[in-house]
Amino acid sequence: MNPNLRHLASAIAAVLLLILLSPTHTAANNHPQFNEAPAFRNGNSCSPPQHHHNPTTTTAAADDDVHIAMTLDYSSPYLRGSIAAVLSVLQHSTCPENTVFHFLATPNHHPQLLTTITTTFPYLNFHLYSFNPATVNHLISTSIRRALDQPLNYARIYLADLLPQSVGRIIYLDSDLIVVDDIAKLWRINLNSHVLGAPEYCHANFSHYFTPKFWSNSNPFFSTTFRNRNPCYFNTGVMVIDLARWRSHRFTRKLEYWMSIQKRYRIYELGSLPPFLLVFAGNVEAVEHRWNQHGLGGDNLEGLCRDLHPGPVSLLHWSGKGKPWLRLDAKKACTLDYLWSPYDLYRHASLYSDG
Repeated sequence: MNPNLRHLASAIAAVLLLILLSPTHTAANNHPQFNEAPAFRNGNSCSPPQHHHNPTTTTAAADDDVHIAMTLDYSSPYLRGSIAAVLSVLQHSTCPENTVFHFLATPNHHPQLLTTITTTFPYLNFHLYSFNPATVNHLISTSIRRALDQPLNYARIYLADLLPQSVGRIIYLDSDLIVVDDIAKLWRINLNSHVLGAPEYCHANFSHYFTPKFWSNSNPFFSTTFRNRNPCYFNTGVMVIDLARWRSHRFTRKLEYWMSIQKRYRIYELGSLPPFLLVFAGNVEAVEHRWNQHGLGGDNLEGLCRDLHPGPVSLLHWSGKGKPWLRLDAKKACTLDYLWSPYDLYRHASLYSDG
């Protein structure tokens, strides 16, 4: 080869290598990519959709809308779970065009999330809200698992503050679940006089969710908290919430109060769940267990495989340490993880790299 050409080729190769190894290029390739979901249309029995696909504007809620709130974390693998959850809701809805998603995310991730959502779900009715971690950082105590300490895990406490007044009811869903039934059935439950509806598990050992210090008779302020209530455990990953009542009774402040108590006295170990139990347990509208087949991720330490609870299933929830996307990628999937897999729109780097 001509010496000049050899030097030119070496220089080009060096430049290309620098580009490939640069932080900007590496970061770009690390951005999660998802396949585009099919367009889901309303059935013949549905009212015409009243929305335009503009996430930056908020319109009055229509009577036939189903409103769902979720958090989106662009910086973590949980985004993959969120995308799967959205797809599962749409796929099983009779009136998917009348389903409105309200996404909560940190402001710095909004540009990337807008691109991700609109390219993955071009027809989705959604709004994107800013949740500032500083709102809750000073109230968060360390728990038994780091993922439980993330500010977005507490964003559900602030739904009534972040969503417009026109949204009077919301279904809150975690990111590690799939819905296999028409979500409108859950939306239509009667909350009666309650602010919150969720499946209750009264056979669970309720005392397990708080420290011995909390139950000690030496501090009656704590030990009498549930007096005149019959508290049962409920999982906060699936909740139907009356936002109008929540606002009028200032429940956000009540939850923050118990979080401030926790900072001083260390009365629980499980992140955002115990404040909800302290405020609402014993005053929850019981929902059928089919709407939260939870615990599929095992416990918070080992995340071992678990079976479904007896009975019908409308929603599968991988609460616990083990997440289906992690176990599938590691070739260590549990049997039930394969039920999550069909909703996974994630594009692995080896499949979408085109050089």
